Amino acid sequence: MDIRLDDLSGPEIRALLEEHLRHMHELSPPESVHALDLSKLRRPEISFWTCWQGSELLGCGALMQGPAGDGEIKSMRTGQAHRGKGAGRLMLNHILAEARRRGLSRLNLETGSQPAFEPARRLYASAGFQVCGPFGDYEEDPYSVFMTLAL
Repeated sequence: MDIRLDDLSGPEIRALLEEHLRHMHELSPPESVHALDLSKLRRPEISFWTCWQGSELLGCGALMQGPAGDGEIKSMRTGQAHRGKGAGRLMLNHILAEARRRGLSRLNLETGSQPAFEPARRLYASAGFQVCGPFGDYEEDPYSVFMTLAL
């Protein structure tokens, strides 16, 4: 498996992000979906990577750098057919290493509170993330779990 910086132009990543957004809307009401679409993922403060095995896209993840020396993990997704292969952990480790390389002081994330998000919450907790309150522009939401890691 390898991680590649991605410009979001390929059909594979478009399909994976469409799957991601569709799934988020199936699990949460619209006001509780915080996943970013393609246009928002192309903002300059966001770096976006994909995880590949040969020519097959396994997953993706992004780092949004904040103005106060912190960052937020966005759009972490492993394709349904590739769950349990280690792509999510590889991507998380890559984002953590990049955040540290950039000298960020803290990394935050928002994920779902529903049972479908339990594997993601376990992955983040295993990397040292702890549950916290809302950060940035987020507000308390029964569909959200907020997590943070001091770097």
